[in-house]
Amino acid sequence: MVSAERRPAFGLGSVFKRDTFSGMKYQELGRTGLHVSQLSLGGAQFGQQYGPLSVSTAAEVVHAAIDAGVNLIDTSAFYGQGASETILGEVLSGGWRDKVSICTKAGRLERDRFDFTPQGMRDCFEGSLRRLRTDHVEILLAHDIEYADDFERVFDETAEVLHRLKQEGKCRFIGMSCLPLGLLAQAIERCRLDVVVSYCHYNLHDQTLLTDLLPVAATHGVGVLNASPLSMGLLTNQGPQPWHPAGDEIKAACRTAAKHCQVRGADISFLGMQFCLGSSAIPSTISGAGTLTELETNLKALATVPDPVLLAEVQAILEPVRNRTWPSGRTRA
Repeated sequence: MVSAERRPAFGLGSVFKRDTFSGMKYQELGRTGLHVSQLSLGGAQFGQQYGPLSVSTAAEVVHAAIDAGVNLIDTSAFYGQGASETILGEVLSGGWRDKVSICTKAGRLERDRFDFTPQGMRDCFEGSLRRLRTDHVEILLAHDIEYADDFERVFDETAEVLHRLKQEGKCRFIGMSCLPLGLLAQAIERCRLDVVVSYCHYNLHDQTLLTDLLPVAATHGVGVLNASPLSMGLLTNQGPQPWHPAGDEIKAACRTAAKHCQVRGADISFLGMQFCLGSSAIPSTISGAGTLTELETNLKALATVPDPVLLAEVQAILEPVRNRTWPSGRTRA
């Protein structure tokens, strides 16, 4: 849990300097030697995934996050078909690039188009480097490998090209991402990875990341990043997009939990961020922010502890769907 001493005062429009926000903690990411901030900045919104976002607004958010101690930014060639990386390349110019580690992902080109072949991965990543205006990134991942046509080729050919790119100095560390924890565990066991990104498996209704992946990762010295702490919109007042793959029972339970928080004068999104950011078992949780207000909310969640009574009530509501997930790609999560 987050201690009460880590509660700085914020005001809307404040600049989040390190001397005013001293609550950021850092953990080593596996055996990489990278010490990452508890809160990482997700780049999907910079790819216009959730509506238009100007370069100037993105710059405000990115620079304020770095000033607050965030030292890892996660993006992908898939986000806006390169738009996220293009914007990040621009806003990290002028010395900001040296203050953060970049994690980007290759292999997923569009929602339904993937190319995990060695040449496809290399071409995709070379485009990422150009857009990011850098000659290397700290972390390169194969993106959403559960959608590959042949998992054996991913474990063999895709892993091999990742290692070659690492040997060439174009990335410091390599890894993979996907929803199914079993597939991610296999990748860890077989591919000599440094880092993996897991999403939707550590949040208010699903904590299987702790039991089904972290022990395997620890055995192999692999760092784990937690993404989608609000379960792709399930744990929000507005609820998920129509395409969300969760079953009706999960969606209904999350709606009930969100309404309960509202009745109690709380926001389930804020509670969900407090819950994830308060875990010492996970080095970093990736969360997007498209405005300074959204960034400030995440920093407040980092700096405060959940109301234990409200948290218990919400967990009781979600108990019938606890650790339930949904199919993704060519295997079940």
